[in-house]
Amino acid sequence: MITEQEILTYDIASISALIKEKKISPAEIALQLLERIDTVDSVINSFITVNREDVLEQAKQAEQEIEAGEYKGPLHGIPIGLKDLIYTKNLKTTMGSEIFKDYLPEYNATVVDKLKEAGAIIIGKLNTHQFAYGPTGDRSYFGPVRNPHDIKKMTGGSSSGSAAAVSACLCYGSLGTDTGGSVRIPASFCGVVGMKPTYGRISNHGVFPLSSTLDHVGPLTRTVKDNALLLNALVDYASMDLNLTQNGQEDFLRDIGKGIESMKIGVPASFYFEDMNADVREVMDETIEVLKHMGAIVSDIYLPNIKNFSEAYKVILSSEAYAVHEQNLSDFPDKWDDEVKERLLTALDTKGFEYVQALQTRQFAKEEFNQVLEEVDIILTPTLPILPPNINERHVDIEKYAGQHIRWSIIKLTSPTNLNGFPSISVPCGFSADGLPVGIQFIGKEYDEATLYRVGYALETELALDTAKYDIAVR
Repeated sequence: MITEQEILTYDIASISALIKEKKISPAEIALQLLERIDTVDSVINSFITVNREDVLEQAKQAEQEIEAGEYKGPLHGIPIGLKDLIYTKNLKTTMGSEIFKDYLPEYNATVVDKLKEAGAIIIGKLNTHQFAYGPTGDRSYFGPVRNPHDIKKMTGGSSSGSAAAVSACLCYGSLGTDTGGSVRIPASFCGVVGMKPTYGRISNHGVFPLSSTLDHVGPLTRTVKDNALLLNALVDYASMDLNLTQNGQEDFLRDIGKGIESMKIGVPASFYFEDMNADVREVMDETIEVLKHMGAIVSDIYLPNIKNFSEAYKVILSSEAYAVHEQNLSDFPDKWDDEVKERLLTALDTKGFEYVQALQTRQFAKEEFNQVLEEVDIILTPTLPILPPNINERHVDIEKYAGQHIRWSIIKLTSPTNLNGFPSISVPCGFSADGLPVGIQFIGKEYDEATLYRVGYALETELALDTAKYDIAVR
């Protein structure tokens, strides 16, 4: 007999093998997850919408297909959650906002169709910082999402529910969106794996935008291999979506298990390792030593204009976000979280030439990262310089950030690769003294997600951390 805990804490690769061998049914799994959501999510608040009947119907259909010999692959019968700004036909998509609290899209986002083609079960829609405009994850019309590792702590955002649900064993994987780190940030805070692929790898069609040139859809999972499995299903090689910039069909699993002997890993000599929480620094130092022990060659690298890239990112984000929401701000002036509205209005101080200059800086950012990545295979950084703060906390105890809104310390290390579009992944690498997760970020060449998965898998296997939070105190 497989216990409920074993079922719900398995990774996608393991549970899909049991489904394929008909040792467990998709309906059985879906029912167990729905019961856990009913119990545990009253504490975590990761889901906004779950259609129980539809989930069970999807599971029944998957089971019938598998029984008939129509197995579609490793996602067939696997429940996956969606950030609630990814459109789902006839299933509410709220953007975490009062304005869209009853909105029913007339079509699926491309990524939803891709998941359905792979046989995945859409288990529900996951909470998000209102309109995805914030990295804390505690400004949703539907309330803050709580970190499964400590329910007083924030999850990070904006894909708050997407990370928390995977961590709390409420679904096996999820999709988020990442405009300044919004997949990687909550992945790090919640102890899961989060990938921001190369810009244009995944279609944004049917995903409510925040910033058209910075937005990326990305998978969150409990393991690196699972993440690659999801990315395999999400990449669209046939669509005519304007944001797609494909580089040929491939299997992101292809280098997993090869090890990292003699791989060159670059560690930035400045910016990324400045002004860090002491626990984060200790975990980073220990992880670098582990990678060296595994045979990697670790050396310093230099990104002399990185601070300029961060400033350019801020200009592009604020300008494009305001362009998206100008009409809603006019039509619904009172239906906003105050913090989100205030942030949107800061764009009015940006001049047109500053936006053009920021777009030009994006090309410089590509060139500078490309030069470094000619010398090393990947770049290593912390995902975040801080640990998860308390919900609603807005300042951190690092002198450099005194007086600054917490958002800038949270997105500092993730936003540069939203600007240049390079792939980056956050992988759990340890815990603070208080048991809070710490993530490490690997950055690679454009379209080289496979190398990031290779390194992430090798580190994950070596560390063998247990980051899933099955036992959560239910009030």
